[in-house]
Amino acid sequence: MKEILLILPLLLPLITAVMLLALRRNPDRQRRLSAASAFLQLAAALMLAALVWRHGVCATTAGGWRAPFGIAIAADLFAASMVVVGGVIFLAVCLYSLGAIGRERETYGYHPLLHTLMLGVNGAFITGDIFNLYVWFEVMLISSFVLAALGGKREQLEGAVKYVALNLLSSTVFLIACGILYGVAGTLNMADLAVTLPGTQRPELIPVAAVLFVVAFGIKAGAFPLFFWLPASYHTLPSPVAALFAGLLTKVGVYSMVRVFTLVFIQDTALTHGLIAVMAVFTMAVGVLGAAAQYDFRRLLSFHIISQIGYMILALGLYTPAALAGGIFYILHHIVVKSNLFLIAGITRRYQGSYDLRRLGGFYADRWWLAVLFIVPAFSLAGLPPLSGFWAKFAVVRAALEARYFVAAGVAIAVGLLTLFSMTKVWSEVFWKPQPAAAAADGSGGKPKQDGPGIAWMVVPVALLAAVTLGIGFFPEPLYRYSLRAAGQLMDRAEYIRAVLEAAP
Repeated sequence: MKEILLILPLLLPLITAVMLLALRRNPDRQRRLSAASAFLQLAAALMLAALVWRHGVCATTAGGWRAPFGIAIAADLFAASMVVVGGVIFLAVCLYSLGAIGRERETYGYHPLLHTLMLGVNGAFITGDIFNLYVWFEVMLISSFVLAALGGKREQLEGAVKYVALNLLSSTVFLIACGILYGVAGTLNMADLAVTLPGTQRPELIPVAAVLFVVAFGIKAGAFPLFFWLPASYHTLPSPVAALFAGLLTKVGVYSMVRVFTLVFIQDTALTHGLIAVMAVFTMAVGVLGAAAQYDFRRLLSFHIISQIGYMILALGLYTPAALAGGIFYILHHIVVKSNLFLIAGITRRYQGSYDLRRLGGFYADRWWLAVLFIVPAFSLAGLPPLSGFWAKFAVVRAALEARYFVAAGVAIAVGLLTLFSMTKVWSEVFWKPQPAAAAADGSGGKPKQDGPGIAWMVVPVALLAAVTLGIGFFPEPLYRYSLRAAGQLMDRAEYIRAVLEAAP
């Protein structure tokens, strides 16, 4: 049963993608199968998390070979939680797509590409090998590039080219770092690296590989200084695709950074984790300042992805159990909140035909329920109590103060205030002020629509994600207790190493 639950997050999206390709001429069956598979993937993720909670780190290897020769698949509490929250967002996006994605995109493979993307995401979360992490990154990159370009509009193609160019640079740096690491240690299994790397004969190359991994993962995560591809591309995507990218793809970069820099590269934390902490401070500041200047709903949200990534990698830079627990809590909260905000942006465009804040307005008077659904994730992102973002920011800032990183803590608080300013601006422009009389569709050619049979598929997942945010906010202790235990596994590497190296094929 353990082995089955470990591979289900890979098998389900793979089998579904193949079946969806076979049904490419039948969009209705594609829709039903895609949504049903998303439910099954979430159920499998929950069972995997329950297994890891009860029995600790679970691992297996493929091909009849023991680690480090066999391909390792491993799940600790951190990996399992990422698979679960990924399943939640994927289900929400699949349901939302039933009302938001037209038949043309479905004809060109929208649903199979979604499941192939999730195959790459889940593979990155549960792989135990750095080279296979690179492989799963490439699966994500190929799928996400096609999804970004699907539709063929000029702004989409321009954004997709920017997206893929920087991510290919990241992949190149990643591959170079893998080559150096293999040359030094003779293995790329992460558990085996944790054992063999301290005794290598070429210790001077370890910091070189570590810095290259920081660069590669930093680009994937949208961290300072190579973050500019993100706001230049995410604002061109269809709403459900943007929500999936915003929620999961950058977090795969953060997850990978946390995994590698708590398991493999802990020999010189003053250098590696100090560098990450400095990156985090600049990432927070640059992201929130960029967001404050935006009047495009999606570009504003894209810059806030960058600023919030700063909090997550700051927790890694601090490298204490409390900081890592706060970082895990922050990642899980942010995935839900940020995805939800992009979905809400899509609903506003459906009704009024634009993402330009200056052309929107009047939603509070006309559709008060959408204003309520916006308040929950928006003010959670800003960190207002008692929403989930407050507890996440509180945990990270407190850890920074305990570690005597006072400048980082001050920047984190200031960024929270500027985030509140941005969310208040969106509230004022979109929901509070009357809609301008001259408002028209935006440059992408979208047309405003009224309520129809598809709108329910768009609203229900938004409401469900808002409920998750409220649940975490009003009852934060279970998730924080889970995060503390997950952080303990990251800090005490012995359980993960033993589970992988002793795993039966």
